[in-house]
Amino acid sequence: MADAYKRSGVNIDAGNELVDRIKPALGSNRTADMLSGLGGFAALCRVPEKFKNPVMALGTDGVGTKLDLLLKHNHLHTVGQDLVAMCANDVLVYGAEPTVFLDYYATGKLDVDDAETVIKSIGEACDVAGCALVGGETAEMPGFYPDGKFDLAGFCIGWVEEASILRPEHVKAGDAIVGISSSGPHSNGFSLIRKLLSELEVSPEPSLLSALLAPTRIYAKSLLKLVPRIRAMAHITGGGFKDNIPRAFSGSLEAHIHPTSWPKLDVFNWLQDQLSISDIEMLETFNCGIGMVLFVDQEDVTAVREGLAAVGEVTSLIGKMQPKDSEVAEGNLVVSQDRFEFA
Repeated sequence: MADAYKRSGVNIDAGNELVDRIKPALGSNRTADMLSGLGGFAALCRVPEKFKNPVMALGTDGVGTKLDLLLKHNHLHTVGQDLVAMCANDVLVYGAEPTVFLDYYATGKLDVDDAETVIKSIGEACDVAGCALVGGETAEMPGFYPDGKFDLAGFCIGWVEEASILRPEHVKAGDAIVGISSSGPHSNGFSLIRKLLSELEVSPEPSLLSALLAPTRIYAKSLLKLVPRIRAMAHITGGGFKDNIPRAFSGSLEAHIHPTSWPKLDVFNWLQDQLSISDIEMLETFNCGIGMVLFVDQEDVTAVREGLAAVGEVTSLIGKMQPKDSEVAEGNLVVSQDRFEFA
């Protein structure tokens, strides 16, 4: 039967070899709450005992079309960080601690070397996020994916005390808005970026290409100890400032953002110039140098920024929360659930 299956294009032996290769690399991801090993039908984990009234936070995402560029430029060793970051950061915005992670790897024909690189990179990224890679699925689907292509998805579970959940209703008028620097576009806007690169007559400088491919920042370990001083967070992903910031506060408020209050990375200046798009379009599409936004009581701003600086994070005070329809200083960006414009 295995030979018959192989003639159809599915190599069971290759899949088993992959499992054998990645098992040693994942030992560091195990926690005392895990009850099962890699390779079972499902992962079994206890709820961590330190939580008295635990609430589960779940997030799922993929790397998107950035994966195409990572494949093209032989950069698969960082794809795991993109995958884990996109899921773990989403869980983190509620104050939840990322705990376990699963991946889904789908391809037409399994390349064991590439798959090993990818899954080991996922395990390494889980170490950065402080969670455990507890399992996943490797699907070989001949004829469904083009040769040399594959897709990835990730699934993250975190836990948070119910009384400690960061909620939109916690944000108040007068609260400070603190931005944490990104490494570049992270894993968003790449359909536009790939189209641009395909139309360029001259390839971008290596430094720009490196900035485009830079892996998404994982903010969990930097932020978890500071959660008691934070009222809400927004992970700046697809849709940029426009779609993500309003998720973090109620409809009675609006954010007034100072667009020149943080350093703009060269890669975003280059993208804006090459794409010939406006400042507002950039902020609707990309993170523009801010990967995570925090909403903080004014009394806690110094402590939060100093705490982040101590672990190597670069922050900027980028704005302030105001009541809906407040007077706006000229040049500020107004962001609410029904408004996104410069004053």
